[in-house]
Amino acid sequence: MPIDKIFLAGFVAIFAGIDRTAMWQFMLSRPIVAAPLTGVLLGDAGAGLLVGVLVELLWLGRLPVGAAIPPDDTQVAVAATALTAILGPLQGYEGPAFAVLATIVTLPLGKVGQLFDRAARYGNGRLLTRAEEAVAEGRVDQIERLHLCGLGNFALAALATFVVLFISGSFLVTWGGPSVFPLIDKSIAWWIVAFPCIGAGAIMGTINVTRRATLFTASFATVFLTLWLL
Repeated sequence: MPIDKIFLAGFVAIFAGIDRTAMWQFMLSRPIVAAPLTGVLLGDAGAGLLVGVLVELLWLGRLPVGAAIPPDDTQVAVAATALTAILGPLQGYEGPAFAVLATIVTLPLGKVGQLFDRAARYGNGRLLTRAEEAVAEGRVDQIERLHLCGLGNFALAALATFVVLFISGSFLVTWGGPSVFPLIDKSIAWWIVAFPCIGAGAIMGTINVTRRATLFTASFATVFLTLWLL
């Protein structure tokens, strides 16, 4: 397995991960940006763009704002693209069907990101206590170091999430790929339509109004008909 490409994907995972809430927030963490960037660096820009489009809408209504910790869509996008670009050629898979398979495999694993994100925030809470103690004792020079440690906690959480998703995804694709890939390959057009439909419906479903189920169904049907007409 090309270690250099795995390291490249890991660097994207770290920078996109800290852009998510800890620093910058240039929207580099959005799947529609992070996945194509990963694809370009790994030599498969098309796969990255497809993964970004598939993932972007699914959790757009559940942003990591304030105390909210949604599943890590950033690392799902980076890991799915890395699996497509690295593992696909090694196992003889080609075309958009493998990008869809990699996305399906990594989507539920995004929950792992919540655990690491929560651990990073807990660690930063302890750093805050140490910073307050340092100020009280007149050790102001410690504040900058503790601040950088907090950033490091988020970077480690992002990297750990990517590693778990990539390793677990590799195992699942290797184990189930021969059985599932042909089925996805035969119905690839429907999968590419289904993801935007579900994403649009999910966004409408997060709106805090009555009859959310009706809105979800209406949004799903509208996007489906639009894509069908196009």
